[in-house]
Amino acid sequence: MKQKKRKPAPRGDIINHSPADGYVWPEDPEVLKKLAWFQDQKLGFMVHWGPYSQLGVVESWTLSDGDADWARRGVDWAEGGEQIRERYFALNKTFNPLRFHPEDWAAFAKKAGFRYLVFTTKHHDGFCMYDTRESDYRVTAEDCPFHTHQYADIARHLFDAFRKEGLGIIPYFSKPDWQCPWYWAKDQERPVGYNRNPTYNPEEKPELWEEFVRFTHAQLMELATTMGPVEGLWLDGGQVRPDNGQDIRMGELAEKARKVVPGLLIADRTVGGAYENYITPEQTVPEAALDVPWESCVVIGGGFSFSYGATYKTPRELVHLLMRVVSRGGNLALNLGGQPDGRLPAQGMRSALGMGEWLEKNGEAVYGTRACAPHEVTAYGDGQDYPCLLTQVEATGSVYATILLGEADTLPNELTFDASRPFRAAHLLHPAQPLAMEQTADGVRVTLPEGVVGACPLALCIQLIQ
Repeated sequence: MKQKKRKPAPRGDIINHSPADGYVWPEDPEVLKKLAWFQDQKLGFMVHWGPYSQLGVVESWTLSDGDADWARRGVDWAEGGEQIRERYFALNKTFNPLRFHPEDWAAFAKKAGFRYLVFTTKHHDGFCMYDTRESDYRVTAEDCPFHTHQYADIARHLFDAFRKEGLGIIPYFSKPDWQCPWYWAKDQERPVGYNRNPTYNPEEKPELWEEFVRFTHAQLMELATTMGPVEGLWLDGGQVRPDNGQDIRMGELAEKARKVVPGLLIADRTVGGAYENYITPEQTVPEAALDVPWESCVVIGGGFSFSYGATYKTPRELVHLLMRVVSRGGNLALNLGGQPDGRLPAQGMRSALGMGEWLEKNGEAVYGTRACAPHEVTAYGDGQDYPCLLTQVEATGSVYATILLGEADTLPNELTFDASRPFRAAHLLHPAQPLAMEQTADGVRVTLPEGVVGACPLALCIQLIQ
């Protein structure tokens, strides 16, 4: 009996994510150990980059006729899906990012406070940003002008540079491949590009589907075993799932990969089950704390891919976003799309570096922390109120209260907030100094020092000691 096909989640800026109540905790102790590492990192640097950056269009999605309503807005360089696909797929022949310097990307990420990299080794369009042996549609192929460059094997050089800075590596990989002849196969039941799914029914054409599974496993094993140590695989394309008739045998792949890379994390996003080791809300932050591993992926500005004239979040907005995620127990993967010339957008870098300056002084309230109930309270002082986000380090019992300030806010002489438990001391993280504190019926009251009163930092962090 054929399974009913699940309607794929819409791509876009409000994509659904797997529910926390369906999460399956891994049993492998090595995977659990790596998950604990992942939850300690808190801040990931996500980069969408490929030939599509030349046009400043949304990555891949313009290729799918079924996603035309939202993905082809502003497309003035082709008429109709067939011409769009012809011109889009030819972008590899002009992709030549001569100003790409992987060590510059890595140095920036380190300074901005990122702890791991999530990089698009392949998006749905099938173009590989590494020297795969499985496809000629890659950055190192002779028809791509960048193939003669010293950094032509882009993902490999990025991974090496980020490792030298001490950052973790999690390759992004699209399971659906719209350039692959065994996914959008020609002369099948549906025309190429009809929608995001295969052009045929895998149950009716098992020979085609088996070729696609072999191809996908081979590429994922390349990433897991030949690109240096990697911490995980970030798998996109939730329509490729057993209950949608597209079973790529993830269990078999996980077993093979983890024999070579013990503890390898797999984020088979929006699929659920044993191989979605952490869930990945996109462009959103859950309303409440989640008690499972998770990571929100959010853009610093524009879309996930580079777009001309994009507006970028300010350092204050990034710090507040980070703390809302961390206080709810999650990680934040901030995305900045690479430019066609090989650099990262300067405005987005400036905002991230501003966040990094704040993290250099206040990172104790972020890295290695977990959610602390209640994750958000209100701080009061001199007739003003401020959001106050709580995090904790369970091993030490320390709680961190992070006060969020708007552009026009200033700090009062005293702040009172309810941290739901008694404390014996309070310490300001920056400028580092003890604070006068007392327990009141309303919670913790701290007195702020001169030099802080009247100031408007991005956020103020106070350590509470039991």
